[in-house]
Amino acid sequence: MKIEDEIKQTQPFKSEYQKLLINIHFTSSCLNAEFAQVLKPFSISPSQYNVLRILKCKHPEGHCNQAITERMIDKSSNATRIVDKLEAKKLVVRNQHQEDRRLVDIRITQNGLDLIKEIDVSAISFRNKMKTFNEEKARLMNEWLDELRK
Repeated sequence: MKIEDEIKQTQPFKSEYQKLLINIHFTSSCLNAEFAQVLKPFSISPSQYNVLRILKCKHPEGHCNQAITERMIDKSSNATRIVDKLEAKKLVVRNQHQEDRRLVDIRITQNGLDLIKEIDVSAISFRNKMKTFNEEKARLMNEWLDELRK
């Protein structure tokens, strides 16, 4: 469905650039909402999933809060608060460094790794949505989006 129909736009857009910006924002919002529904049965938010994914990539080592924040998709998220919630769910652990007690290392637990596996199985149909593009179109779309962020 065209973006004009999706948002019930009755007037023409001022330009294709305006239309593109609105289309990207709207599509992102739709995908985020759909992914939040995938995560709902697991009682986890997209930001919490993002932190777990970041820590999984570093496993068995950990990251400090600042390193997590730098890698997060949503830069406005509060990594400390997210880690607090994940720790309460026993999905991550915090370890203070012996030499410098101000430094805290955050690591994913086995429970966290198991949860990511479960979510990945559950999210197959969501991920397959991207397969409406062939590999070349996906590569081009990635290049265009990378260029847009410059």
